[in-house]
Amino acid sequence: MSMFNKSKYLNDTDYSPSHKEFLKSVGQYKLKIKLFQVGILVAFLVLWEVAATFKWIDPFFISKPSSIFNLIVNLSRDGSLFKHTAISVTEVIIGFVLGTIIGTSFAILLWWSDFVAKVFDPYLVVLNALPKIALGPIIIIWAGAGMRGIIVTAITISLVVTILSTYNGFKEVDSEKIKMLKTFGATKFQILQKVVFPSTIPNMINTMKINIGMSWIGVIVGEFLVSKAGLGYLIVYGGQVFRLDIVMAGVIILAVATALMYQLIAKLEGRFVKWR
Repeated sequence: MSMFNKSKYLNDTDYSPSHKEFLKSVGQYKLKIKLFQVGILVAFLVLWEVAATFKWIDPFFISKPSSIFNLIVNLSRDGSLFKHTAISVTEVIIGFVLGTIIGTSFAILLWWSDFVAKVFDPYLVVLNALPKIALGPIIIIWAGAGMRGIIVTAITISLVVTILSTYNGFKEVDSEKIKMLKTFGATKFQILQKVVFPSTIPNMINTMKINIGMSWIGVIVGEFLVSKAGLGYLIVYGGQVFRLDIVMAGVIILAVATALMYQLIAKLEGRFVKWR
């Protein structure tokens, strides 16, 4: 049994005093980071509340934490908060999953055929540089209003990033390993399955982290344009009626939902690192 496998059977009494001290210092350092993160957030909210209460800043334009909290509670009680959040999260998940699958599949095609990669290279460069948010109205007209158009917008915004990032990860795989497999007569599919794909999983997970944010951008843009429900609609409605507490509540819920989805992918990455 290797030293790595033995380590999981060790208990606290099996560690040396110096190692215990090291583990304690690591734990204290992580706790210190968490405390500072929470402290900064609390200090910001307190300062915001005090500044709005004493009219140092105009609460009409930026509201204040207590008003936003009360609004979130009221929206939760009547169920509208869960309705808007569930719609947006559903659209993001569908757009994210489809964008990741389609983008990864296209990246495999580019890696598989050097001819196809050279043909599509200038188009991908142009599409990557293009501000895709500007295409939102066109996409909505083509795909149709409603959830379908919003999901297509999310896919469009995240797709090119997925293709380029995954394809670049494929190209950076150790060429010596690929040559060795070719020497033993491995097919292209076997090379992809045994070397290229496993080697680029960390890169793909990082791409998924980026795509979460890109998918949210696409969904919010789509909801700004056509939706009658969702966090994007909530934000637009708040702006139209000059209710900045609604706008800020929508933004805060959006930030929390994005952070939670990001953390899920980070946990997936942690599990993969441990597995490796």
